[in-house]
Amino acid sequence: MNRLENARIYLCGAMDAVPDGGVQWRARVKAQLADLDINWLDPCFKPTTLAVESEESRRILNWAKERGDYEYVTKQMKLIRHIDLRMTDISDAILVNIDLDVVMTGTYEEIFCANRSKKPIIIRCEQGKNKIPNWLFGALPHQMFFSTWDEVGDYLRQVARANVVDTYSRWCFFDLEPGGTGE
Repeated sequence: MNRLENARIYLCGAMDAVPDGGVQWRARVKAQLADLDINWLDPCFKPTTLAVESEESRRILNWAKERGDYEYVTKQMKLIRHIDLRMTDISDAILVNIDLDVVMTGTYEEIFCANRSKKPIIIRCEQGKNKIPNWLFGALPHQMFFSTWDEVGDYLRQVARANVVDTYSRWCFFDLEPGGTGE
């Protein structure tokens, strides 16, 4: 049994304010959880030719801001925001990487968009679960907050394979096989 097989999970976290564009942690998570056959929605490698984000595109955006070409920045960021929020919208869950030392404006918008749909929102905080902003404790089940990637992996494997899963009123699994009884 693998409840997460073919699930779409959006990898949410800072990109423009981190040196590697957010690529490394996402690659690590995808490799660590490859056995779960999850369909990762990764904003570093969007499944579209629109709104590409790369080291070069970020350099151009910053150059445009320095020149005062705010129309260019606005046009590009509206498209990036649209695509990223669409990936949030079509995801079955989101996996968030929070680093309190980094500005994460889009990350928080994506969290709250997913929260309005009551999607499972799994959060890993670089500084530890006890440092996650208090507002998130009021908005989301703290049982989905973690300090390490190993804890995230253990949790997702439990969701995928355990006989009984506490859904925290977030996870919703369907048996789509003919004659299935559902869960």
